[in-house]
Amino acid sequence: MSEPAVRKRGRRGSPESWSVDAHVGQRVRMRRTMLGMSQEKLGEAIGLTFQQVQKYERGSNRISAGTLYRLGLVLDVPVSFFFDCYADTQVPAGKPATADDSRISDSSISRREARMLRLWRAAPDSVGDELLLLLGSLSPHLRDAREDE
Repeated sequence: MSEPAVRKRGRRGSPESWSVDAHVGQRVRMRRTMLGMSQEKLGEAIGLTFQQVQKYERGSNRISAGTLYRLGLVLDVPVSFFFDCYADTQVPAGKPATADDSRISDSSISRREARMLRLWRAAPDSVGDELLLLLGSLSPHLRDAREDE
């Protein structure tokens, strides 16, 4: 007689796939926060609990293709958004990581940055223009904000 199969505990897949899960989760959290949406509201919109949304955002649970599609619809982004900048975070073998690499590939934003973006989007254009001038005058060592327009 053969012995019964023993179920293994823990994460499946390779450590490389774990970093993809974490990256996608960070992108979900970033977009949800930018929209000012709670985990509970997002969960309701895609038919899941807020606890499941938490697990997705932490990267502890992998998001299925169907759920990723629904997330894209609810968060008003293409599915590719969740993978944006991921390739940039992977340093090719033999190439040392530089400070510029980590700065450029940082695709997550803080709550403060998300709040600023929400307020910025809600403000009239004239207020946004004045804020750009103010930030430019307070940070003369940075490139002129008008260059990005």
